[in-house]
Amino acid sequence: MTKPRVIHDPVHGTIILSELEQLLIDTPQFQRLRGIQQLGLADVVFPGANHTRFEHSVGTMHTASLLGNYLELDDESILKLRLAGLLHDVGHSAFSHAVESVLKRDPAIRPKINGKSFLKHEAFTRHIVSDVLPENSVISRFVIDEIGSDPYEFFSEISKIATGDLSVERPYLSQLMSGDIDADRIDFLLRDSYHTGISLGLIDLDQIIQCLSIRGDNVVLGDPDAGSFDEELTLAAAESMLIARSHHYTAIIHHPRTQSVRVMLLNALESTLSGLRVNLGDDEVAGMVADFFTKYNDADLLDLINRNGDDAARQLLNNIRDGTIYVPVARFNQKTLSPGTRMALSTIAHNGVATKMLEDGLEKEFGDVLVDLSIATGVPKSARVMAGGHENFFYDESALANGLVRAISRQMSLTAFAHPDAVMDSELASAQEKMRDIVDDLSPRLLNYIRGDQYLPIEGLILLLYSVHKLFEVEGDGYISIPRIRNITWLYRNVLFFKEDSRLKYLFDYDFHTRYGFPYSNKVYEDIQLLVAMGIVDEDLRYYESEGRFRQRYEYVFTDAGVAYAASIVDSYGREFGMITDHLSMNKHSIPRDIVTIPLARYQRDRKKGTSGANR
Repeated sequence: MTKPRVIHDPVHGTIILSELEQLLIDTPQFQRLRGIQQLGLADVVFPGANHTRFEHSVGTMHTASLLGNYLELDDESILKLRLAGLLHDVGHSAFSHAVESVLKRDPAIRPKINGKSFLKHEAFTRHIVSDVLPENSVISRFVIDEIGSDPYEFFSEISKIATGDLSVERPYLSQLMSGDIDADRIDFLLRDSYHTGISLGLIDLDQIIQCLSIRGDNVVLGDPDAGSFDEELTLAAAESMLIARSHHYTAIIHHPRTQSVRVMLLNALESTLSGLRVNLGDDEVAGMVADFFTKYNDADLLDLINRNGDDAARQLLNNIRDGTIYVPVARFNQKTLSPGTRMALSTIAHNGVATKMLEDGLEKEFGDVLVDLSIATGVPKSARVMAGGHENFFYDESALANGLVRAISRQMSLTAFAHPDAVMDSELASAQEKMRDIVDDLSPRLLNYIRGDQYLPIEGLILLLYSVHKLFEVEGDGYISIPRIRNITWLYRNVLFFKEDSRLKYLFDYDFHTRYGFPYSNKVYEDIQLLVAMGIVDEDLRYYESEGRFRQRYEYVFTDAGVAYAASIVDSYGREFGMITDHLSMNKHSIPRDIVTIPLARYQRDRKKGTSGANR
C-alpha cells in the first residue's frame, strides 16, 4: 500500500489522495495541467491569478467528495465522483478557453481522432479518460485488482460523469459534476475569487452542500419536508452561486484588459497557424491543434508561435511580455446596441466562422486594430428546487434567480483594441460611430451567410413567437392589442411538435427530455432567455395561487423591436413560416394567452432602433 499523499490547498485546506488518485496525477496527461493557467492570461490584470488547471482539478475532486459524502452516497459512487472531478479538465487546451475557440473558427483544421471531429475540450477529456488512461499498464492493473472492473468500461463511465453525460446508470453523479450547481463551478468560483482578489459574491460552501438532495435520479435543491425558513435559506444559497457567476463574467472575463490580452494571443496564434497551413497542409496542422489539448502547456504554445509565427505574431507576444497591452478604442455592450443589432451579434457569436469573419471585416475597415466579440455562455437552466412540498424550477421560485439568468444572458462585448501608441491618432477619434455603422452593415450579411450553411433554431423560435403575435395583433385608434403567452410549456410542446415534422426538424433542432414530467429542452429555455436579454421578447412576472401557496410564472410578449427583427428574416424562411402559421391558425383556440392593450406610441418607441442590424 502506497503511503497517502497529502496536498495542502489554499482554498480547501488538507486534501488526502488515494492510491489510484496518486497514480492518475502522476501521468503525463494530468501533469500537463500544472503548466496551464486556469484563467489564461488574466494575471496581466490580476497578478495573483496564476493558479493552474492542476490545482483546480484537485479542488474539484475534493469538492465532489464533499457533495457525495453529504448526500450519503455509497463508496463506489464517491470513488467515481472523485475521479471524475480530478479528471474533468484533463482535455483542456493550453491557455484554456482563449485557444479553444480556434476549433469553432476554422473547421479546416479541426482535429479528428478515430474518425470523429473534435469541437470542444470535453471531447478531448472523454478521449483521454476513456481511451488513453486505460492503456497505462499500472493504472489498468490497479483497476482490475483493487476495483474488480474492466479498465476500459470503468474509465468510460468516469469520462461520462466528468463531462456531464446523463446516460450513465446514476445520472445524479453527472449532475454533481456538470449541473447548474456542481463541484466544478463551486471550486472555480471560490478559487478564482481567492487568486484574483475579487469578491465575486459570498459563497457559503457548507450551506450550498446542505441544501442539496437527490430525488429519483436528479439532484434538487432543498428537502420536501423542509419548513418555509429552510426553503428561504436554500434559495439564498443557490442565488449566491448565480450572483458569483454573474460577477465572474463582468469582473474577470469581460474586463477590457483581460479581453485585450486574450485577443492578442488568439490573433498571434491564428496568424501562425495560417502560415503553417501554407507549408504543411490542413491535416498536419489539425494534428498540431490536437496537441494543444493533449500534450501542450502554455509555454509550449508560446514557443510554437515564437518559432513559427511571422514578425507581427512575435511582436504581439513581445507586447504581452512587456506589458504593452492594446487599449479599447471602441466598445459596445448590450446597453449601447439596439435590440436588432444585439440579436444579430448574439447569433453571429454562436457561430465561430461568422465571428471570425465579423472580426476580420472590422479589422480590415479600421486598419491597425484587433477586434473581439464575446458573449457569456453556460446560462444555468436545469436547477430544480423543493418548495411547498413540490419540485419546481429554481427560476420559477426565485425572481432574483430569473433576473440573474437574464443578466448573464445579456452580457456581450464587441470591442476594437489598438496599440497604445496609436490611440492618439486623429483617425481613431470617431472610431465608435464608424464601428457602429460597419456592424450595422456587416452583421445582416453574415447572418445570411450562416443561414446559407445551416438552419438557426433560435430563428425558428422567433418565427413561432412572431406567428402567434400576427394571429392576435390588432391595431387602431392609437392603441395596439398584442398577445402575451402565459404558459412556457406550450412553447416547449410546439417546438417539439415542429421538430417531429420532417420538413421543419432542422429549423427546430432542439434536444428534449421528459425527466420533469413534460417535454423540456435546456436549449429552448436558454434561447428564450437570450431573446428576452436581447430585447426581442419581454418577460412578465405573474403570481398565482395554488394549493394555498403563491407561486410565480413568467409570461412572454413580443416587443416592437422583435416584430421588426422577425419581419426582416421571414423572407429567408417563407415556406417554413407558412407551415408554422397554418398550424397555429388551425389551433388558435388552444394557444394560452392574454391580450394586452397599450398605446401604440409607447409600444413603437424603439421601432427605429429595433430594425438596426436586422436583415435588410
